[in-house]
Amino acid sequence: MTGMPRERRLAEIFVEVADFLVEDFDVIDLLHRLSERCVELLDVSAAGILLADAHGQLRIIAASDERTRLLELFALQHHQGPCVECYRTGAARTNIELTRPEPADGRPHFAARARETGYVSTHALPLRLRSRVIGALNLFQTAPHRLGDDDIALAQALADVATIAILQQRTLEQSQVVNSQLETALTSRVLVEQAKGVLAERWSTSVDDAFAAFRSYARARHLRLSDLATRIVSGDFDTSDIPVPAPVSPEDRRR
Repeated sequence: MTGMPRERRLAEIFVEVADFLVEDFDVIDLLHRLSERCVELLDVSAAGILLADAHGQLRIIAASDERTRLLELFALQHHQGPCVECYRTGAARTNIELTRPEPADGRPHFAARARETGYVSTHALPLRLRSRVIGALNLFQTAPHRLGDDDIALAQALADVATIAILQQRTLEQSQVVNSQLETALTSRVLVEQAKGVLAERWSTSVDDAFAAFRSYARARHLRLSDLATRIVSGDFDTSDIPVPAPVSPEDRRR
């Protein structure tokens, strides 16, 4: 990243994340911010976060942009990709080249779709606290460049923060409470996706731009994303109250 020294920006981001660690925080908004901060801090083009539901099935919970969300959905549908392997084993998979046939042998469909999306390498890091793995953080690059040990360590630190935010250590041993938290987050994500689609269709704009306007409106009024999404999907909200977004570049969206 350019401009502000990365160490100072990193400190600000961890303070930002710490502000979320209160009772009844908006987990969807937090995880979207973390995916965007990964792109900001690391030499990657996109990021996504997957969570496992109460049955151990991975679901997409956040992504830095819509094309990455669709790629993650493809990976889950085909049960392929470093994200799936990372969750199953609990081990990080880093610097995987998608343009070479050898590393892609075990995930041919995923590798082909990732290349079509424009990505040439990928990384997956576990969302893990002690021995419990609840998902994976996925990073994608459009230019061939290996992530160094420091960047990988930073990515894992961000993944650890996401894990703690979801589980919170005081409830780690209460499996029923933990599963309830995960189910709530996943259900909220479905509602947010539906609201994004409603707004994008109504405004004839991209899903990314619709989500940016939706999230900006919710933040300005201190509304939970899931609560606002529920009202939009049910028709109990006048969407004309949300300013129609102007097109936003990927660079501006990550700020």
